[in-house]
Amino acid sequence: MTGPNTLLPGRRRAVTLRGRPELYTEYGADQALLNTPAKRRFAAVLLLVLVVVPFFLDRDLNGLLTRVFITSIGAIGLNLVTGYAGQVSLGHAFFLGLGAFTAAFLGNEPTGSLRGLGLEMWAWLPLSGLVAAAVGAMVAPLAARVRGLYLAILTLGLVFVGDHIFKEMRTFTGGPGIGRRAAAPIVGGLDLYRRQTILGVEIAGDVLYYFLCLILLLVLGVAARNLARSKTGRSFAAVRDRDIAAEVMGVPLVRTKVVAFTISSFYAGICGALLAVMYGTIVPENFGLLLSVDFLAMILIGGVATISGSIVGAAFVVLMPRLVQSLTDVLPFISRGGGGGALLSVDQLQGILFGALIVGFLVLEPRGLYGLWLRVRNYWKAWPFSY
Repeated sequence: MTGPNTLLPGRRRAVTLRGRPELYTEYGADQALLNTPAKRRFAAVLLLVLVVVPFFLDRDLNGLLTRVFITSIGAIGLNLVTGYAGQVSLGHAFFLGLGAFTAAFLGNEPTGSLRGLGLEMWAWLPLSGLVAAAVGAMVAPLAARVRGLYLAILTLGLVFVGDHIFKEMRTFTGGPGIGRRAAAPIVGGLDLYRRQTILGVEIAGDVLYYFLCLILLLVLGVAARNLARSKTGRSFAAVRDRDIAAEVMGVPLVRTKVVAFTISSFYAGICGALLAVMYGTIVPENFGLLLSVDFLAMILIGGVATISGSIVGAAFVVLMPRLVQSLTDVLPFISRGGGGGALLSVDQLQGILFGALIVGFLVLEPRGLYGLWLRVRNYWKAWPFSY
């Protein structure tokens, strides 16, 4: 006799029991991206909100959310090499700048002393990521020879090397203090950053670019999550936890580190190209050490070695300055410009909060906001028991 949950010979399928959403009988079901009904419902509601909300917000708030999506892509890339592979990188800003200036060169027509090719977005966006990935692949063998503090110093040097290159290659970057116009997001003659009429419906440019960045984040985020649970992702984790033991077990150490740096650089190049569109005009000074620190803060605050933590950390770092600015209307000792007898300016308070949060999460909750969410979730799942 056979029942609804009987496994016939030669057949394998997942067995689900009512009220037991986390009872898995196959590894594939356990490792699925949305492996519980609660996760699927939450993802559907969140996606619906993100699709509807830009039509009810002004251009400024839409710009903030779009910047969250873009920086999330860069944070995911940094988390792949630092969180998953354990290779501390302080040179992320260099690859962001490389992607931005590559996009500007490929996407703009030549004007005056500035060179350009005038390609559309379908060409300059992936090429920006590929150029950054190629440079990352060339730097990675050097980075694979060192680790720890020495690796951090080596990648830090990339920022200063990049700053010099961006300032001296004036025909590509425009030079310090001048810069050049960012590439326009034009696809098939349609400028996604200008108001357009599509199927008789007039849509603002900021909304079009919002949806473009949201789609790219979903695609690249899912790709990174699948990579993390693949054979390559397990190699990253083995190298991160104990590189010598990983090499003894047969994990190709140098190749794994090269792959991690290359993929991370690709994500950074895409992020830099998209971020340049929001800047409008990009200058070499946009891609300094502080930008690398911002992205490092995103993964530390959001959660190391988690894709969701990268997105949450990017949202926190991007939206926090707006929250701090709103405090000037409530707290009299904070001012926007630091004058008028105020104790702190907005920039000073923002720097203090960044430093305090990084130190606090490193000491109290190394997994960041994602770790706090896990604690809360596990508490309520086990309540009223303590374990």
